Amino acid sequence: TDLPRTSATLRLSRLLAHFRPDRAALVQQTFSMAQSTVAGAKHYDIITIGSGGGAKVSTPANKLGFKVAMIEHGFTVFGQHKDGLGGTCLNRGCIPSKMLIHPADVATEIRESHKFFIDAKIESVDIEKLVTRTSAAVDGDSASINKSYEGNETKHWYRGSARFIGPKTIQVGDDVLTGDRIFIASGSVPSIPPLEGLADTPYLTSTEALRLTKQPKKIIVLGAGYIAVELGHYFGALGSEVHMMVRSCLMRQLDTEVREEFARVFSERINCHTGVSLKSVKHSPAEGFTLTYEDADKTIKTMTADQLLVCTGVTPTSAGLDLEKAGVETKAGGFIKVDDCLRTTAPDVWAFGDIAGNYLFRHSANFEGEYLLEHVIHPLAAKQPINQPPIDYTGMPWAVFTNPQIAGVGESEDELKAKGTPYIKGVCPYKNSAMGDARQSDSGFVKLLISTENRRILGALVIGYEASTMIHQIIPLMRLNGRLDDILCMIHIHPALNEIVRNAARRARDALVASGADVPLILTLK
Repeated sequence: TDLPRTSATLRLSRLLAHFRPDRAALVQQTFSMAQSTVAGAKHYDIITIGSGGGAKVSTPANKLGFKVAMIEHGFTVFGQHKDGLGGTCLNRGCIPSKMLIHPADVATEIRESHKFFIDAKIESVDIEKLVTRTSAAVDGDSASINKSYEGNETKHWYRGSARFIGPKTIQVGDDVLTGDRIFIASGSVPSIPPLEGLADTPYLTSTEALRLTKQPKKIIVLGAGYIAVELGHYFGALGSEVHMMVRSCLMRQLDTEVREEFARVFSERINCHTGVSLKSVKHSPAEGFTLTYEDADKTIKTMTADQLLVCTGVTPTSAGLDLEKAGVETKAGGFIKVDDCLRTTAPDVWAFGDIAGNYLFRHSANFEGEYLLEHVIHPLAAKQPINQPPIDYTGMPWAVFTNPQIAGVGESEDELKAKGTPYIKGVCPYKNSAMGDARQSDSGFVKLLISTENRRILGALVIGYEASTMIHQIIPLMRLNGRLDDILCMIHIHPALNEIVRNAARRARDALVASGADVPLILTLK
């Protein structure tokens, strides 16, 4: 075949680029010639693997005049294959889950309405209609994306799994594609633990859980991270008996104070079994799932349920890409190795989103895609050299849409302690505010972490009502290296919920004064 010749040319090109950087143009020309020798290949300016975050590159690149190819493998749920345009977030992640979790939040408020002397109860929940509506909405949005490919001679969509067969050379089914530049954003899939008997059972992952039209009477959830506590809340609030099987503690990666507050509140509504060790699982049509486990007291127990949901993390989709044939290296966990410019170990190949493993959020993938658009695609369109600055993740936020909600930005208190960073903190419970009092809040708080050296905001954490919205007051400040001063001097609407942030800032200021730090007079008046 012509592929060995292509690989040899790539090695020669790398040597030339190293010893004669002045011949970079010749190197690129030589490599492009090598690509063109692959018989029957379809050539593109840009190939993107993955139609979620990847669309942040491919769609605007096409509008700038580049010929682009998008490869999307889709997904299968309950035996039905879906094209999956729009990626995980749209089809089986962020969007459908929030469309289901919001009704769960409504149900929770109805159950707690007695706090306001309202006598209300939930007569029934039509899960089938709720899930059908949600699935129809996301499937419709996904299908609408196909319209941008119809009749477009310079923007092509390839259905199927991508597999590198050489440098800058990809096979998708019977098609072979070559590209001048390739962006890998194929995401991740649910990780399945090696639990005895699990593979022989019809267990659910998050993909199936979001399409389940029959409400389980009882469901066992394996896991204690973001996805597990979100879906545990969804099923529990809408009427299922939920049992969380937790190896150590809920949300163990979080700040200790936040984690403990969450566990306290969440376990009042959901059955949480901590310190367990899973042994085996089996399934029968008559009894459903039977899980055997060892509890915290080292006693072997069994539990039966009509559904079993596995939420034990995610795995990058790198295994099936044959990355080694492209010269792309991976790191621990199978994530693609990238530098601080998102470049892989192969020339003109970038990776971002879940598969790069820097952050596992859709908003971080969007941010990375926009960075590549600005610093790679636009210079190419302007026929200028690519000179990428390192990507700046300052102020990368996160949120968990469970109940209570959790959100944060910057470093946690545990991280600051581990690094020996000098800091003080200001913590204000929701109940110590006008709106918190109006809501009869009996849980939740805002925590601000402030440098004792220069009053810079080092981190912020919120647990409670609308935490994912509340944290946005701090995100721009952290992005701009903001300080405690900026929060204290801000005019807060009274009696908005964000006064809790202001109150936490005042407590941080008081802690600074108590520590003997030099605090300007104007801040003591705020």
